[in-house]
Amino acid sequence: MAKPPVKPASPWLVSTDWLASRLRTPDLVVVDGSYYLPTQKRDAAAEYKAGHIPGAMRFDIDNISDHSSSLPHMLPSAFDFAMAVGELGISERETVVIYDGIGLLSSPRVWWTFRLFGAEHVFILDGGLPKWKAEGRPIEQGIVTRARRHFITKTPADIVATLANVQQALNGKTAQVVDARPAERFRGEAAEPRPGVRSGHIPGSLSVPASALVENGQLRPADQLRQAFAAGGVDIDKPIITSCGSGVSAAVLWLALDALGKPPVRLYDGSWSEWGARADLPAATGA
Repeated sequence: MAKPPVKPASPWLVSTDWLASRLRTPDLVVVDGSYYLPTQKRDAAAEYKAGHIPGAMRFDIDNISDHSSSLPHMLPSAFDFAMAVGELGISERETVVIYDGIGLLSSPRVWWTFRLFGAEHVFILDGGLPKWKAEGRPIEQGIVTRARRHFITKTPADIVATLANVQQALNGKTAQVVDARPAERFRGEAAEPRPGVRSGHIPGSLSVPASALVENGQLRPADQLRQAFAAGGVDIDKPIITSCGSGVSAAVLWLALDALGKPPVRLYDGSWSEWGARADLPAATGA
C-alpha cells in the first residue's frame, strides 16, 4: 500500500506536488524570494535568470526595502511595498507561493512581509527550489513579467520590534529575545558577515539557530522544533521577540513558533546588524 503524503509541519507550507498541480492556475503567483549573505558569494538575481520555477516573479528583499535606512533590507513603508509588489503583478487577493534557493531561509521573511501588509493567502514552498529541482520538475530561464496589479495594504499589526522595544523587553523581563544566527556567531567565535558589526550577541538573548529548525530545506516536525527551543532555554509559552543578523532568519523562528501554535509577539527588524554596530550598546560573548 502506498504511503500517504507527508503533511507539512506548518499550515503555511505547501508541497512541491501541491504547487506542481496548480502551477498554471490564473490566481496563483509563484515568487522567488532568494537572498544570500555576502559571504555565500551567490548572486540571487543571476541565479533567478539562469533557472526558476515557471512563472515565478523575483522578490528582491534588498530592493523592496527602506532605502532611507543604513541597515540592510529594512521593511519598506506600506505604500512602497504596495507599489513594488503591484509592479510585480501581485495583488492582495492572489494566492502567493514563495520559495528560495537554499530551501528554507529567506522565503519565510518574504512570507512574513506579505502577511504583515495584509496578504492572507501567502504560503511557502516546503523544500524550496532545491527540492523542486531534485524531483526533476520544470525550470525556466529569463525574466518573467506580469501585468501591473493594485495591491491594497492593511494597517500592519504592531509586530515589528525596534531597538528600544528589545531593550524594554529585556530590562523588564516581559519577553524573551531569541537569536536565529549560527551558534558560533552568537557566541562571538565567528566574525560577522557585515563590516563594522561586532561579534557576539545581545546580553540576555537566547540562541536557537535557524539550522536547528530546518532539515534538507524543510521545517522539522513539531516535536523536534520543541526540542530545539527547549535546548536554547526558550519557554515557548512566554512572549518571544525573534532576532538574527538582519531580520531574515528571524522569520524562520517565527514560522517554527507559529507551527507550534505559539507565534512570537514581534520580530526585531534591525537585529544584530543594528545592535552590533552600536559601540554604545553592550555585547556579550560565549554561551
